Amino acid sequence: MPARMPIKQRVETKRGLLLLGLLWLLEALVLSAGVGHSARFAVASQQQAGPDAAMPEPIEPLPLTDTENPAKTALGERLFGDVRLSRDQSMSCLTCHQFDRGGADGLPVAKRPDGTVLSRNTPTIFNVGFNYFFNWDGSADTLETHAERLMLNPNVMDANWPELLERLRADSSYSAAFKAAYADGLNKANVLDAMAAYERSLNTPNSRFDQYLRRQEALTEAERRGYQLFKSYGCVACHQGINIGGNIFQRFGIFPYLSASTEADEASGLADPGRFQVTRIERDRYVFRVPSLRNVALTAPYFHDGKAATLEAAVDTMARVQLGKTLTPEEIGSIVSFLHTLTGEYRGRPLAASAPEPR
Repeated sequence: MPARMPIKQRVETKRGLLLLGLLWLLEALVLSAGVGHSARFAVASQQQAGPDAAMPEPIEPLPLTDTENPAKTALGERLFGDVRLSRDQSMSCLTCHQFDRGGADGLPVAKRPDGTVLSRNTPTIFNVGFNYFFNWDGSADTLETHAERLMLNPNVMDANWPELLERLRADSSYSAAFKAAYADGLNKANVLDAMAAYERSLNTPNSRFDQYLRRQEALTEAERRGYQLFKSYGCVACHQGINIGGNIFQRFGIFPYLSASTEADEASGLADPGRFQVTRIERDRYVFRVPSLRNVALTAPYFHDGKAATLEAAVDTMARVQLGKTLTPEEIGSIVSFLHTLTGEYRGRPLAASAPEPR
């Protein structure tokens, strides 16, 4: 898993993904400059029979098996749903990462049980072990660091380690389970390790698109056309690799983001500075981690601020502000059809979204 790779190997893997993404972006620019709309569809139609044999695919299928330690993942699963990880015992990780909402929460931005509104949209927890960075601003680069920051964050779970460990040790079943899974029993490092092991097990393989990458006849003509547009327009420059994102940062709005609300936020100083908040480097202002697109049809609303309510709106915005393109309704529909094929299975069952609730 990426979180366990040696640092040198992780850096080399990231370079390879970036180079592959840039290669696809270069092809997209050549196509855009040299051929018309109908010719692009001719290129797409020539490639519809299956993955392109002339060039490596920018996306890889998820592995079909889980290699995590079962005892540790069982402990992590229990911790993930335990409200004792928060100071007031009102919320657990499941509060924001709901499995019937694609591993997110269905809200524009996260909200505590007491109604306190947080600043950013909740990313999905599914397939999180394949990301190289965590949080929208990349403030953590391991799952263990990510979990600890959320637990100790006074605006989220507001826990502290002495109190938390005391609570867990008071439960004899926790003490016994940790003693069975770890030689040194229940301690801070092992709590974080168990949670990370569980999160790395939250994979959703065998989407119809993964089946297609494995040379199965799994996509319709419209879905294949959507994938070819996704490649030819350059979306794969950022959304590539095994998690179709999650491995690089990008400025939100390479071309002007013409949202009145965003302009108002910038004028008032309320615009989210993104990664700048972590690095304090000016070029990182409005830069965010590129999210994974796996199961994206289940995780509306979209973007770090949750301002795109539908996939159609998200695709339209991304085309305009990241690629400088205005797509037709037909092109948007084709790409959305492709994105629906990225929904995978969890524990052998297809993921499905719950019915939306009034908010």
